[in-house]
Amino acid sequence: MASTLKNHKSAAVAAAATAGAAGAGKGSFGWLAHVKYEHLMAGISGGVTSTLLLHPLDLIKIRFAVNDGRTASVPQYRGLTSAFLTIFRQEGFRGLYKGVTPNMWGSGSAWGFYFMFYNTIKTWIQDGNTAQPLGPTLHMLAAAEAGVLTLAMTNPIWVVKTRLCLQCNERVTAGSGTGYAGMVDGLTKIYRTEGIRGLYRGFVPGMFGVSHGALQFMTYEEMKNKYNQHRKRPIDAKLTTSEYLTFAAVSKLIAAAGTYPYQVIRARLQDQNHSYKGTWDCVKLTWRYESWRGFYKGLGPNLTRVIPATMVTFATYEHVSHYLLDRSKARSITH
Repeated sequence: MASTLKNHKSAAVAAAATAGAAGAGKGSFGWLAHVKYEHLMAGISGGVTSTLLLHPLDLIKIRFAVNDGRTASVPQYRGLTSAFLTIFRQEGFRGLYKGVTPNMWGSGSAWGFYFMFYNTIKTWIQDGNTAQPLGPTLHMLAAAEAGVLTLAMTNPIWVVKTRLCLQCNERVTAGSGTGYAGMVDGLTKIYRTEGIRGLYRGFVPGMFGVSHGALQFMTYEEMKNKYNQHRKRPIDAKLTTSEYLTFAAVSKLIAAAGTYPYQVIRARLQDQNHSYKGTWDCVKLTWRYESWRGFYKGLGPNLTRVIPATMVTFATYEHVSHYLLDRSKARSITH
């Protein structure tokens, strides 16, 4: 068994080296040949669909995460049901969907770019042979690189989305200059009052989130590959919806359990009602006043949201991408 794993790993590394040499032979931009818009469109479809269905849980998760027990302007909720009913009673149905527009932009673009970058990097390493297994290390590397590129492009959208989710009626009416009318207004005001640094608040802990995506994608890909190999099918063979849903749920649960604290720190840094000197200051104050429990505030609503969201996103992505890629292949054959 050990020798088999060693040989498998060596083959994956050799494939990567071969792919690198091939890419170098094609020039500095040889990887562009592997960019496929189908992955972008499928990722956007999955992200937007899951956001529309589960945004209220995302809003509640953020409000739990920034509740440090010391900020009077932050609403206090006793639990998930209490939060849902309180928001609905005080802010109406629209209150449950505050920040949904930037969330759709953010989630749609983030998943679209992530899947596109990830599959581009992965296919480049495979030198175009999608049936070539990479192994856990190379899967994590491709996912990490895709995560960094995606975060750099979407962080400003997440800042606006977080602040809109935390914008209760009381805050808007108390100071007219602090409210945001929407995503464009939020981007404009943050840039005008805080500069480019304001749009990239939470970027450093967001970089730790790259490990979350890398762990999730590695687990997801390895489960799919092993399952198809067990059934003696190509590793890129299409699965059923229930199989995609199962693998997505398990991979997300593993990743979320290990990397949730960074999301709490990121949300607090992006919240306009808190003032921290930086990431380390936020970590120290959270530990001092709330102990380890402070780093896991909102975990329940988060798991309630992210696992179904991931299942919807991945299942939608897989089916849409297979449909678009099959249609593209059919068009190329007819031409």
